[in-house]
Amino acid sequence: MRVLLIEDDPGLRAIVAKILEEASYQVDVAETGDDGLYFAESAVYDVLIVDIMLPGLNGIELVKQLRLQQIFVPVLFLTARGDVDDRVVGLNAGADDYLAKPFATEELLARLRALLRRNRDVGADMTVKSGYLVLNPAAKEAVYEDTPLVLTDKEFDLLEYLLLHQGEILTRERISYRLWGHDAETSESTVDLYIHYVRKKLKPFDLDKRIRTIRNVGYIWSES
Repeated sequence: MRVLLIEDDPGLRAIVAKILEEASYQVDVAETGDDGLYFAESAVYDVLIVDIMLPGLNGIELVKQLRLQQIFVPVLFLTARGDVDDRVVGLNAGADDYLAKPFATEELLARLRALLRRNRDVGADMTVKSGYLVLNPAAKEAVYEDTPLVLTDKEFDLLEYLLLHQGEILTRERISYRLWGHDAETSESTVDLYIHYVRKKLKPFDLDKRIRTIRNVGYIWSES
């Protein structure tokens, strides 16, 4: 499971990251709200742990922006603020749970497990669509009308990302971060290769031309 931890306190950030890594989570960290937003937009995470009081973009505004972009990754707010008003504002912004500092290690891990279980239950009924093309992210299944598409996991992730951002130009760098993460050593040619793979799988349904190349920039999923 992959977690993005957005926390500006270096001591707490190191402690929480260590707790998560020892619990077998893969952890990326960001120190500011702006960096956290960029990471969350660019890569696929199972859950976000976000401090409300961040330099620059605060945690509440960060989550609002993610929800406006239809990014519904579960969010756990981690903050020193523990009063009712702050909890209500955070949850209304789109967060899924709230944990006030100081906290026990077991409580943090229990909250994360609960969020992940809840997200799996909800995700089982969620689909991504473009016309008669339907993707089921929970099952990693893609169907056009009644015909299944045989896709590898990475091909599915790429197609899902394109469909989630229909009509939006996605740079090669952004696609690379989304599919392989910030530390992966992938080149632009790797992204181009996987675009080729996905187009090949879509060609029998005359959908390959929906993925348009934006020269020197990236790709866009077009409705027509």
